[in-house]
Amino acid sequence: MRIGIDIRNIGKKRTGDEMVFFNLVKNLAEIDNENNYKLFTDINNKETVADIKKRLGIENKDNFEIISLKSSSKFIWNFWTLPNYLRKNPVDIYHTQYITPFFVSKKINHHTKNPHKRLWNNLLVMLHLRKSGVGVKIITIVHDISFNFYPRFIKFLDLFFLKILIPMSLRRADKVIGVSKFTRDEIVKYYKIYPHTKTPGLSGFFKNYFAKIKEKYFGVGVNPGKVDFIYNAVGDDFLNNNFSSEQLSSVGKKYNLPENFIFHMGTMQPRKNIPILIKAYSKIKDRLGGTKLVLAGNKKAHNIDKEIDEVIKKLGVEDDVIFTGYIDQEDSPDVYKLANVFCMPSLYEGFGIPVLEAMSQGTPVIASDIPSLREVAGDAAIYFNPQDIDDLADKLYNACIDKELRNKLINLGSRQIEFFSWKKTSEKMLGIYKEL
Repeated sequence: MRIGIDIRNIGKKRTGDEMVFFNLVKNLAEIDNENNYKLFTDINNKETVADIKKRLGIENKDNFEIISLKSSSKFIWNFWTLPNYLRKNPVDIYHTQYITPFFVSKKINHHTKNPHKRLWNNLLVMLHLRKSGVGVKIITIVHDISFNFYPRFIKFLDLFFLKILIPMSLRRADKVIGVSKFTRDEIVKYYKIYPHTKTPGLSGFFKNYFAKIKEKYFGVGVNPGKVDFIYNAVGDDFLNNNFSSEQLSSVGKKYNLPENFIFHMGTMQPRKNIPILIKAYSKIKDRLGGTKLVLAGNKKAHNIDKEIDEVIKKLGVEDDVIFTGYIDQEDSPDVYKLANVFCMPSLYEGFGIPVLEAMSQGTPVIASDIPSLREVAGDAAIYFNPQDIDDLADKLYNACIDKELRNKLINLGSRQIEFFSWKKTSEKMLGIYKEL
Protein backbone atom coordinates (compact mmCIF):
# COMPACT_ATOMS: atom_id res chain seq x y z
CA MET A 1 0.00 0.00 0.00
CA ARG A 2 1.23 3.49 -0.89
CA ILE A 3 0.48 6.04 1.84
CA GLY A 4 1.02 9.77 1.42
CA ILE A 5 1.26 11.96 4.52
CA ASP A 6 1.24 15.75 4.64
CA ILE A 7 4.22 16.75 6.82
CA ARG A 8 4.37 20.41 5.85
CA ASN A 9 4.12 21.50 9.49
CA ILE A 10 7.25 19.60 10.51
CA GLY A 11 10.07 22.09 10.83
CA LYS A 12 7.70 25.10 10.95
CA LYS A 13 7.61 25.62 14.76
CA ARG A 14 3.86 25.01 14.78
CA THR A 15 3.77 23.46 18.31
CA GLY A 16 0.81 21.05 18.68
CA ASP A 17 -0.08 20.03 15.13
CA GLU A 18 3.60 19.74 14.19
CA MET A 19 4.19 17.39 17.12
CA VAL A 20 1.21 15.23 16.14
CA PHE A 21 2.48 14.50 12.64
CA PHE A 22 6.10 14.28 13.75
CA ASN A 23 5.43 11.63 16.41
CA LEU A 24 2.90 9.79 14.27
CA VAL A 25 5.33 9.41 11.35
CA LYS A 26 8.27 8.64 13.64
CA ASN A 27 6.39 5.79 15.27
CA LEU A 28 4.93 4.49 11.99
CA ALA A 29 8.53 4.20 10.77
CA GLU A 30 9.32 2.04 13.79
CA ILE A 31 6.43 -0.38 13.37
CA ASP A 32 5.78 -0.59 9.61
CA ASN A 33 8.28 -2.09 7.17
CA GLU A 34 5.70 -3.23 4.62
CA ASN A 35 3.86 -0.17 3.29
CA ASN A 36 5.50 2.58 1.26
CA TYR A 37 5.23 6.11 2.66
CA LYS A 38 5.50 9.34 0.68
CA LEU A 39 5.97 12.29 3.04
CA PHE A 40 4.96 15.53 1.34
CA THR A 41 6.46 18.88 2.34
CA ASP A 42 6.79 22.32 0.79
CA ILE A 43 10.33 22.69 2.16
CA ASN A 44 13.00 22.27 -0.53
CA ASN A 45 16.11 23.22 1.45
CA LYS A 46 18.25 20.05 1.30
CA GLU A 47 19.81 20.58 4.73
CA THR A 48 16.42 21.08 6.38
CA VAL A 49 14.97 18.01 4.65
CA ALA A 50 18.00 15.96 5.73
CA ASP A 51 17.50 17.14 9.32
CA ILE A 52 13.81 16.15 9.21
CA LYS A 53 14.80 12.69 7.94
CA LYS A 54 17.27 12.31 10.78
CA ARG A 55 14.80 13.44 13.44
CA LEU A 56 12.12 11.09 12.08
CA GLY A 57 14.60 8.19 12.03
CA ILE A 58 13.99 7.38 8.36
CA GLU A 59 17.47 7.92 6.91
CA ASN A 60 17.89 4.18 6.36
CA LYS A 61 14.24 3.30 5.80
CA ASP A 62 13.70 2.31 2.16
CA ASN A 63 9.91 2.49 2.49
CA PHE A 64 9.90 6.15 3.61
CA GLU A 65 10.58 9.01 1.21
CA ILE A 66 10.29 12.78 1.66
CA ILE A 67 8.94 14.56 -1.44
CA SER A 68 9.38 18.33 -1.68
CA LEU A 69 6.68 20.16 -3.61
CA LYS A 70 7.35 23.88 -3.51
CA SER A 71 4.45 26.28 -3.94
CA SER A 72 3.80 29.99 -3.47
CA SER A 73 0.90 29.47 -1.05
CA LYS A 74 -1.01 26.83 0.92
CA PHE A 75 -4.04 27.36 -1.30
CA ILE A 76 -2.13 26.72 -4.53
CA TRP A 77 -0.41 23.71 -2.90
CA ASN A 78 -3.82 22.13 -2.19
CA PHE A 79 -5.50 23.43 -5.33
CA TRP A 80 -2.87 22.56 -7.91
CA THR A 81 0.60 21.44 -6.79
CA LEU A 82 -0.28 18.29 -4.83
CA PRO A 83 -3.21 17.11 -7.03
CA ASN A 84 -1.04 17.51 -10.11
CA TYR A 85 1.66 15.37 -8.53
CA LEU A 86 -0.80 12.70 -7.37
CA ARG A 87 -2.36 12.39 -10.82
CA LYS A 88 1.06 11.40 -12.16
CA ASN A 89 2.32 9.59 -9.05
CA PRO A 90 -0.75 8.14 -7.33
CA VAL A 91 -0.95 6.88 -3.77
CA ASP A 92 -3.64 4.69 -2.23
CA ILE A 93 -4.16 6.91 0.83
CA TYR A 94 -3.43 10.56 1.45
CA HIS A 95 -3.35 11.73 5.08
CA THR A 96 -3.55 15.43 5.92
CA GLN A 97 -5.16 17.77 8.46
CA TYR A 98 -8.27 19.93 8.20
CA ILE A 99 -8.39 21.02 4.52
CA THR A 100 -8.28 18.15 2.05
CA PRO A 101 -6.64 18.67 -1.37
CA PHE A 102 -8.78 19.83 -4.27
CA PHE A 103 -9.30 17.86 -7.45
CA VAL A 104 -7.91 14.54 -6.26
CA SER A 105 -10.10 11.83 -7.71
CA LYS A 106 -11.74 9.39 -5.30
CA LYS A 107 -14.02 7.64 -7.78
CA ILE A 108 -11.49 5.30 -9.35
CA ASN A 109 -8.90 3.25 -7.50
CA HIS A 110 -6.24 1.05 -9.05
CA HIS A 111 -8.02 -1.92 -7.43
CA THR A 112 -11.21 -1.03 -9.36
CA LYS A 113 -10.51 -3.08 -12.46
CA ASN A 114 -12.49 -6.27 -12.17
CA PRO A 115 -11.45 -9.27 -14.32
CA HIS A 116 -14.98 -10.71 -14.03
CA LYS A 117 -16.55 -7.66 -15.67
CA ARG A 118 -16.76 -7.18 -19.39
CA LEU A 119 -13.73 -5.83 -21.23
CA TRP A 120 -15.66 -2.68 -22.15
CA ASN A 121 -16.08 -1.71 -18.47
CA ASN A 122 -12.38 -2.17 -17.79
CA LEU A 123 -11.50 -0.07 -20.87
CA LEU A 124 -13.67 2.75 -19.49
CA VAL A 125 -11.84 2.47 -16.18
CA MET A 126 -8.48 2.66 -17.90
CA LEU A 127 -9.55 5.72 -19.93
CA HIS A 128 -10.69 7.44 -16.74
CA LEU A 129 -7.38 6.63 -15.07
CA ARG A 130 -5.47 8.16 -17.98
CA LYS A 131 -7.56 11.32 -17.73
CA SER A 132 -8.00 11.81 -13.99
CA GLY A 133 -5.33 9.72 -12.28
CA VAL A 134 -5.78 6.95 -9.77
CA GLY A 135 -8.39 7.46 -7.05
CA VAL A 136 -7.06 8.32 -3.62
CA LYS A 137 -8.59 7.59 -0.23
CA ILE A 138 -8.41 10.74 1.91
CA ILE A 139 -7.92 10.89 5.68
CA THR A 140 -8.00 14.21 7.50
CA ILE A 141 -7.14 14.92 11.13
CA VAL A 142 -9.20 17.63 12.83
CA HIS A 143 -7.46 18.88 15.97
CA ASP A 144 -10.41 20.99 17.09
CA ILE A 145 -13.34 22.97 15.72
CA SER A 146 -13.06 25.92 18.11
CA PHE A 147 -13.69 28.38 15.29
CA ASN A 148 -17.34 27.29 15.25
CA PHE A 149 -17.85 28.12 18.92
CA TYR A 150 -15.61 31.18 19.23
CA PRO A 151 -15.86 32.85 15.81
CA ARG A 152 -15.15 36.24 17.36
CA PHE A 153 -11.59 35.07 17.99
CA ILE A 154 -10.92 34.33 14.31
CA LYS A 155 -10.03 36.85 11.63
CA PHE A 156 -12.85 37.35 9.13
CA LEU A 157 -11.01 35.96 6.10
CA ASP A 158 -9.77 32.91 8.03
CA LEU A 159 -13.26 32.24 9.34
CA PHE A 160 -14.74 32.62 5.87
CA PHE A 161 -12.48 29.93 4.41
CA LEU A 162 -12.87 27.62 7.43
CA LYS A 163 -16.65 27.79 7.24
CA ILE A 164 -16.58 26.90 3.54
CA LEU A 165 -13.64 24.53 3.24
CA ILE A 166 -13.98 22.42 6.41
CA PRO A 167 -17.48 21.10 5.53
CA MET A 168 -16.30 20.42 1.96
CA SER A 169 -13.24 18.60 3.30
CA LEU A 170 -15.21 16.47 5.73
CA ARG A 171 -17.60 15.53 2.94
CA ARG A 172 -14.69 14.64 0.65
CA ALA A 173 -12.74 12.65 3.25
CA ASP A 174 -13.09 8.89 3.46
CA LYS A 175 -12.10 9.04 7.12
CA VAL A 176 -12.16 11.94 9.60
CA ILE A 177 -9.96 11.63 12.68
CA GLY A 178 -10.40 13.61 15.88
CA VAL A 179 -7.67 13.75 18.51
CA SER A 180 -9.96 12.82 21.41
CA LYS A 181 -13.38 11.32 21.99
CA PHE A 182 -14.58 14.84 22.73
CA THR A 183 -13.37 16.13 19.36
CA ARG A 184 -14.87 13.18 17.50
CA ASP A 185 -18.24 13.78 19.15
CA GLU A 186 -18.05 17.52 18.45
CA ILE A 187 -17.42 16.88 14.75
CA VAL A 188 -20.35 14.47 14.45
CA LYS A 189 -22.69 16.74 16.41
CA TYR A 190 -21.78 20.09 14.89
CA TYR A 191 -21.53 18.99 11.26
CA LYS A 192 -24.63 16.81 11.51
CA ILE A 193 -23.05 13.67 10.14
CA TYR A 194 -26.19 11.59 9.87
CA PRO A 195 -26.44 7.82 9.82
CA HIS A 196 -28.39 6.82 6.73
CA THR A 197 -29.67 3.37 5.83
CA LYS A 198 -31.86 2.83 2.79
CA THR A 199 -35.48 1.85 3.34
CA PRO A 200 -36.59 -0.76 0.75
CA GLY A 201 -39.73 -0.70 -1.36
CA LEU A 202 -41.97 2.04 -2.66
CA SER A 203 -42.76 3.31 0.83
CA GLY A 204 -39.08 4.00 1.37
CA PHE A 205 -38.64 5.99 -1.86
CA PHE A 206 -39.57 9.36 -0.39
CA LYS A 207 -37.78 8.63 2.88
CA ASN A 208 -34.56 7.82 1.00
CA TYR A 209 -34.96 10.89 -1.21
CA PHE A 210 -35.32 13.30 1.72
CA ALA A 211 -32.47 11.56 3.55
CA LYS A 212 -30.22 12.36 0.59
CA ILE A 213 -31.39 15.99 0.61
CA LYS A 214 -30.66 16.16 4.33
CA GLU A 215 -27.16 14.79 3.81
CA LYS A 216 -26.45 17.06 0.86
CA TYR A 217 -27.56 20.37 2.34
CA PHE A 218 -27.38 19.92 6.12
CA GLY A 219 -24.73 17.28 6.72
CA VAL A 220 -21.25 16.49 5.48
CA GLY A 221 -21.14 12.72 5.48
CA VAL A 222 -23.16 9.56 5.20
CA ASN A 223 -22.29 7.69 8.35
CA PRO A 224 -20.84 8.71 11.72
CA GLY A 225 -18.67 5.62 11.33
CA LYS A 226 -16.41 7.64 9.02
CA VAL A 227 -15.38 9.70 12.09
CA ASP A 228 -12.92 8.09 14.49
CA PHE A 229 -10.32 9.35 16.95
CA ILE A 230 -6.73 8.79 17.96
CA TYR A 231 -5.08 10.08 21.11
CA ASN A 232 -2.09 12.36 21.18
CA ALA A 233 0.70 11.59 23.62
CA VAL A 234 4.10 12.78 24.84
CA GLY A 235 7.12 12.38 22.60
CA ASP A 236 10.16 10.24 23.36
CA ASP A 237 12.20 13.36 24.12
CA PHE A 238 10.00 13.89 27.18
CA LEU A 239 10.10 10.28 28.33
CA ASN A 240 13.82 9.64 27.81
CA ASN A 241 15.26 12.89 29.10
CA ASN A 242 18.00 12.40 31.69
CA PHE A 243 18.36 15.74 33.42
CA SER A 244 21.55 17.12 34.86
CA SER A 245 21.85 20.26 36.96
CA GLU A 246 24.21 21.71 34.33
CA GLN A 247 21.68 21.09 31.55
CA LEU A 248 18.81 22.62 33.51
CA SER A 249 20.94 25.64 34.40
CA SER A 250 21.98 26.10 30.77
CA VAL A 251 18.38 26.00 29.52
CA GLY A 252 17.28 28.37 32.27
CA LYS A 253 19.88 30.93 31.20
CA LYS A 254 19.05 30.47 27.51
CA TYR A 255 15.46 31.58 28.07
CA ASN A 256 16.11 33.97 30.96
CA LEU A 257 13.98 31.90 33.33
CA PRO A 258 13.54 32.99 36.96
CA GLU A 259 14.17 30.65 39.89
CA ASN A 260 10.44 30.15 40.54
CA PHE A 261 7.70 30.51 37.94
CA ILE A 262 4.21 29.57 36.84
CA PHE A 263 4.37 28.31 33.26
CA HIS A 264 2.18 28.34 30.17
CA MET A 265 3.22 26.81 26.83
CA GLY A 266 1.32 27.09 23.56
CA THR A 267 0.00 29.48 20.96
CA MET A 268 -1.28 32.87 22.09
CA GLN A 269 -4.58 32.83 20.26
CA PRO A 270 -7.59 34.39 22.02
CA ARG A 271 -9.18 31.02 22.81
CA LYS A 272 -6.13 30.16 24.92
CA ASN A 273 -7.53 32.64 27.47
CA ILE A 274 -4.12 33.90 28.59
CA PRO A 275 -5.39 37.29 29.88
CA ILE A 276 -7.31 35.54 32.67
CA LEU A 277 -4.10 33.79 33.72
CA ILE A 278 -2.30 37.14 33.87
CA LYS A 279 -5.15 38.68 35.90
CA ALA A 280 -5.23 35.75 38.34
CA TYR A 281 -1.44 35.85 38.72
CA SER A 282 -1.49 39.59 39.47
CA LYS A 283 -3.85 38.93 42.40
CA ILE A 284 -1.45 36.52 44.13
CA LYS A 285 2.04 37.51 42.97
CA ASP A 286 2.83 39.57 46.07
CA ARG A 287 2.12 36.50 48.26
CA LEU A 288 4.34 34.19 46.21
CA GLY A 289 7.73 35.65 47.13
CA GLY A 290 9.06 36.59 43.70
CA THR A 291 7.43 33.83 41.64
CA LYS A 292 7.08 35.02 38.04
CA LEU A 293 4.73 34.11 35.20
CA VAL A 294 6.44 32.66 32.11
CA LEU A 295 4.59 32.52 28.78
CA ALA A 296 6.17 30.43 26.03
CA GLY A 297 5.03 30.91 22.46
CA ASN A 298 5.51 33.00 19.37
CA LYS A 299 4.18 36.54 19.93
CA LYS A 300 4.50 37.23 16.21
CA ALA A 301 2.41 34.25 15.17
CA HIS A 302 -0.87 34.42 13.29
CA ASN A 303 -4.00 35.53 15.20
CA ILE A 304 -2.24 36.65 18.39
CA ASP A 305 -4.42 37.82 21.29
CA LYS A 306 -3.92 41.58 21.46
CA GLU A 307 -5.45 41.74 24.93
CA ILE A 308 -2.37 40.07 26.42
CA ASP A 309 -0.16 43.16 26.19
CA GLU A 310 -3.06 45.43 27.15
CA VAL A 311 -3.73 43.50 30.38
CA ILE A 312 -0.03 43.39 31.31
CA LYS A 313 0.26 47.14 30.91
CA LYS A 314 -3.00 47.87 32.73
CA LEU A 315 -2.02 45.72 35.73
CA GLY A 316 1.56 46.99 35.79
CA VAL A 317 3.13 43.52 35.72
CA GLU A 318 5.63 44.14 32.91
CA ASP A 319 8.53 43.06 35.13
CA ASP A 320 6.73 39.94 36.37
CA VAL A 321 5.55 38.39 33.08
CA ILE A 322 8.32 36.87 30.97
CA PHE A 323 7.95 35.96 27.30
CA THR A 324 10.41 33.31 26.14
CA GLY A 325 9.38 33.18 22.48
CA TYR A 326 9.38 29.79 20.79
CA ILE A 327 11.13 27.13 22.88
CA ASP A 328 13.20 24.66 20.88
CA GLN A 329 11.76 21.17 21.07
CA GLU A 330 14.89 19.71 22.66
CA ASP A 331 14.66 22.30 25.46
CA SER A 332 10.95 21.91 26.24
CA PRO A 333 11.25 19.08 28.79
CA ASP A 334 13.83 21.07 30.77
CA VAL A 335 11.61 24.16 30.91
CA TYR A 336 8.65 22.13 32.16
CA LYS A 337 10.94 20.53 34.74
CA LEU A 338 12.06 23.94 36.01
CA ALA A 339 8.50 25.26 36.41
CA ASN A 340 6.71 25.27 39.76
CA VAL A 341 3.26 24.89 38.21
CA PHE A 342 1.88 24.53 34.69
CA CYS A 343 -1.42 26.24 33.87
CA MET A 344 -3.66 25.72 30.83
CA PRO A 345 -6.54 28.24 30.98
CA SER A 346 -8.02 27.54 27.53
CA LEU A 347 -11.65 28.14 26.71
CA TYR A 348 -11.57 25.35 24.13
CA GLU A 349 -9.13 22.55 23.27
CA GLY A 350 -9.25 19.47 21.10
CA PHE A 351 -6.75 17.60 23.26
CA GLY A 352 -4.11 19.55 25.21
CA ILE A 353 -0.67 17.98 24.71
CA PRO A 354 1.09 20.45 27.10
CA VAL A 355 -0.92 19.00 30.00
CA LEU A 356 0.71 15.59 29.47
CA GLU A 357 4.12 17.15 28.79
CA ALA A 358 4.01 18.94 32.15
CA MET A 359 2.91 15.77 33.96
CA SER A 360 5.73 13.80 32.35
CA GLN A 361 8.25 16.16 33.96
CA GLY A 362 6.72 16.04 37.44
CA THR A 363 5.13 19.49 37.24
CA PRO A 364 1.71 20.02 38.90
CA VAL A 365 -1.04 20.94 36.44
CA ILE A 366 -3.93 23.39 36.75
CA ALA A 367 -6.39 23.28 33.85
CA SER A 368 -9.66 24.75 32.65
CA ASP A 369 -12.69 22.69 33.55
CA ILE A 370 -13.58 21.82 29.95
CA PRO A 371 -14.43 18.35 28.55
CA SER A 372 -11.29 17.73 26.49
CA LEU A 373 -8.90 18.57 29.33
CA ARG A 374 -10.95 16.42 31.72
CA GLU A 375 -10.59 13.56 29.23
CA VAL A 376 -6.81 14.03 29.00
CA ALA A 377 -5.87 14.88 32.58
CA GLY A 378 -8.37 12.73 34.48
CA ASP A 379 -8.00 13.16 38.22
CA ALA A 380 -4.37 14.27 37.92
CA ALA A 381 -5.04 18.01 37.64
CA ILE A 382 -6.75 20.81 39.54
CA TYR A 383 -9.63 22.29 37.53
CA PHE A 384 -10.99 25.82 37.56
CA ASN A 385 -13.75 27.80 35.88
CA PRO A 386 -12.01 29.47 32.89
CA GLN A 387 -14.26 32.52 33.31
CA ASP A 388 -13.58 32.97 37.05
CA ILE A 389 -10.41 34.94 37.90
CA ASP A 390 -10.72 34.40 41.66
CA ASP A 391 -11.18 30.64 41.25
CA LEU A 392 -8.00 30.41 39.21
CA ALA A 393 -6.07 32.72 41.56
CA ASP A 394 -6.95 30.61 44.62
CA LYS A 395 -5.99 27.34 42.94
CA LEU A 396 -2.77 28.75 41.50
CA TYR A 397 -1.74 29.93 44.95
CA ASN A 398 -2.51 26.58 46.60
CA ALA A 399 -0.63 24.65 43.90
CA CYS A 400 2.42 26.84 44.47
CA ILE A 401 2.60 26.60 48.28
CA ASP A 402 0.83 23.39 49.37
CA LYS A 403 3.52 20.68 49.33
CA GLU A 404 1.08 17.85 50.07
CA LEU A 405 -1.17 18.90 47.18
CA ARG A 406 1.82 19.26 44.86
CA ASN A 407 3.11 15.77 45.66
CA LYS A 408 -0.35 14.30 45.11
CA LEU A 409 -0.63 15.94 41.67
CA ILE A 410 2.87 14.85 40.69
CA ASN A 411 2.17 11.21 41.59
CA LEU A 412 -1.20 11.17 39.83
CA GLY A 413 0.32 12.84 36.78
CA SER A 414 3.04 10.20 36.43
CA ARG A 415 0.32 7.53 36.25
CA GLN A 416 -1.94 9.50 33.93
CA ILE A 417 0.61 9.78 31.12
CA GLU A 418 0.81 5.97 30.93
CA PHE A 419 -2.65 5.92 29.31
CA PHE A 420 -1.27 7.72 26.24
CA SER A 421 1.36 6.38 23.87
CA TRP A 422 2.42 7.35 20.35
CA LYS A 423 3.14 3.70 19.65
CA LYS A 424 -0.45 2.72 20.46
CA THR A 425 -1.71 5.68 18.45
CA SER A 426 0.39 4.78 15.40
CA GLU A 427 -0.78 1.16 15.62
CA LYS A 428 -4.41 2.35 15.60
CA MET A 429 -3.66 4.69 12.69
CA LEU A 430 -2.06 1.86 10.73
CA GLY A 431 -5.19 -0.21 11.36
CA ILE A 432 -7.31 2.61 9.93
CA TYR A 433 -5.13 2.72 6.81
CA LYS A 434 -5.64 -1.01 6.29
CA GLU A 435 -9.42 -0.74 6.71
CA LEU A 436 -9.83 1.78 3.87
